[in-house]
Amino acid sequence: MRIISGTYKGRKIDGYEIVGTRPTQDRMKESLFAMIQDEIRGATVLDLFAGSGNLGIEALSNGAIFTSFVDSNKKCCEVIQKNLASIPEETYQIQNLDYQKALFLFEQEKKSFDIILLDPPYQLSCFHEILIFFGKNDLLKEDGIVICEYEIDQFQEEYPNLILEKEKKYGYKKIRIYRKRSNP
Repeated sequence: MRIISGTYKGRKIDGYEIVGTRPTQDRMKESLFAMIQDEIRGATVLDLFAGSGNLGIEALSNGAIFTSFVDSNKKCCEVIQKNLASIPEETYQIQNLDYQKALFLFEQEKKSFDIILLDPPYQLSCFHEILIFFGKNDLLKEDGIVICEYEIDQFQEEYPNLILEKEKKYGYKKIRIYRKRSNP
């Protein structure tokens, strides 16, 4: 795996072999970042279920000013730290936390993000719970986006204050992009 565009283009990313992770492949990643190219520059990003950090580092490479990497697997956090070698430390943080604890912590700290990347292990059915959470609180900034990568559709028709903007299929994997809008 490599960073495919931006400042860190060509940088090797370790961690594709970590048990329980499934890194986003280059073709899908390239298409995803093309879809959000107008959103990424200057953005604050949350890479929840970060795995190797592949998507969050791609975001930094393409102009995000800060990425928060969260993963419950200690090995993943160690690999992310290694993958971030020589990237300025003030542009990221790594937290070895369960996603529910991380969301609670961010809410308590009143943190908010422009872009949230969700790529949980496929056996974890949590999209519904997380999207409701993002729609009802201020963790996702107004007009911010949530990007969901998944195999099995586990979504409902609507979520509070979130509008489905795009859906794309890449073989057996799919991406959904939701935008936060307050109800009038």
